[in-house]
Amino acid sequence: MIFQKKYLKIVALCLILLGFSNACSDDFVDINSEDENSEEFFNSEEDYQSALIGAYDLLQASYINVMLGEIASSNTLAGGESAIDVPGIQEIDNMTHTSQNNNLRDVFSWMFAGVNRANFILEFKDNFDFPNRPNVLGQATFLRAYYYFELTKFFGDVPLAVDERLLFGDQNVVDRTPQVEVYAQIEQDLIFAIDNLPEVQNETGRVTRGAAQALLGRVFLYQDKFVESAAVLDDVINSMNYDLVTDYSTLFENDNENNIESVFEVQYTDAEGAGFGCLQCSEGNVAVGFNGPRTYNGPLFESGFSFNVPTQETYDLFEEDDVRRDIAILNIDQFAADNTDFNNGAGVTFTEGFEHTGFFNRKYIPRLGDANTGDQNLTNPNNYRAIRFADVLLMAAEAHNRGAGADATARLYLNRVRVRAMQSEILSSGTDLRDAIYDERRRELVGEGHFFFDQVRTNRAAQEIDGFTTGKNELFPIPLIEIQLAGNRWEQNPGY
Repeated sequence: MIFQKKYLKIVALCLILLGFSNACSDDFVDINSEDENSEEFFNSEEDYQSALIGAYDLLQASYINVMLGEIASSNTLAGGESAIDVPGIQEIDNMTHTSQNNNLRDVFSWMFAGVNRANFILEFKDNFDFPNRPNVLGQATFLRAYYYFELTKFFGDVPLAVDERLLFGDQNVVDRTPQVEVYAQIEQDLIFAIDNLPEVQNETGRVTRGAAQALLGRVFLYQDKFVESAAVLDDVINSMNYDLVTDYSTLFENDNENNIESVFEVQYTDAEGAGFGCLQCSEGNVAVGFNGPRTYNGPLFESGFSFNVPTQETYDLFEEDDVRRDIAILNIDQFAADNTDFNNGAGVTFTEGFEHTGFFNRKYIPRLGDANTGDQNLTNPNNYRAIRFADVLLMAAEAHNRGAGADATARLYLNRVRVRAMQSEILSSGTDLRDAIYDERRRELVGEGHFFFDQVRTNRAAQEIDGFTTGKNELFPIPLIEIQLAGNRWEQNPGY
């Protein structure tokens, strides 16, 4: 059974912390007190499962994290209708964002809402015992780790809460926790999850032991803990639970979700519509509609808002015979030339948006065939492949190369990805191999939201991103409203 692609809205979990007020909406029923009778809620496994679904729900709001991970990088331009279409996205593309950027506030508040929902379960983890309790708590701690990882990679030092909710009023006393301590808690949570999660869940979409191991490997890699990263990622690879999909062309299609390459996947559905008044309420993948061509009429795809457009440089990274290029990036002019007979010879039509490059993120643009639930551009059912086995192989390759210098193993993992793409094997070692791994990560994972953070953590951002300022843009600013709500006690990130 698929694990509820429509995550349920859980009333008791919509709690207010700092900027969390905009993480809740009329979709949630109002209650008199944010913690009234909460200790009496967890009296059955059904209660824990309901709360857990609520904790999963904020994963769907991470669509903006994925978009910004590309737009802030040198992979894509903001796009949209004009230079003032979603100003926050335009500012991040230009590296002119400030602490009053609304999209960054969304990341901060929505991910903290996810933390609070996971902590709601863990605060009352001892209320009731049942056989499946370790699995439930393992999932909750994974989700807390996932949300905190998103927060710390964007903002650095963030308030840390463990097994307790941050409630309204706590902003008067809570401080930002140093990133090293946040990472330490993330590691501890993921180790707990690894020890308590099964390798296979009964419901597709729930996190597994392999997902926790892969995320831990990523967390280690972001901290330059290469030996530790290599060890845990090797465990994922050697488990034989995952493999590369043979036919890359099927990898991102809606009928091939949760496949053998999927280590962790955010579930989306088109069953319930959404609106711009509460984007985080959408059960669909909002980024997909944002990425699509404007007023498109043609085969295979549907219209969108033409944001997050790949550059010519990104398209040219691929060799002509690389099977990934035309699956990862839609060359709209070539596609139109190949489909001149569409619509009785009228051909493919679309409207050029702002910063039109001729390319779109084909992995995550709207496909024909979904329910078109209104607003259809906000309710696309395309799952986000948050951790793919190809990513695991490339992270492990980097960890082996940069850690113990185990280049033979690094080449083995790298070449598994390259051979699937019909590319020649890499034979180099040392720094040349490292550069090859970096390049391969960019090609393999283009459009998936990782590249900006890869550029930052490997100290390449200043050389590769226009407008990037060293000592400033490695992190995004803490939203000003959060600092004000904390009584102006928090220091802003440097440069902002």
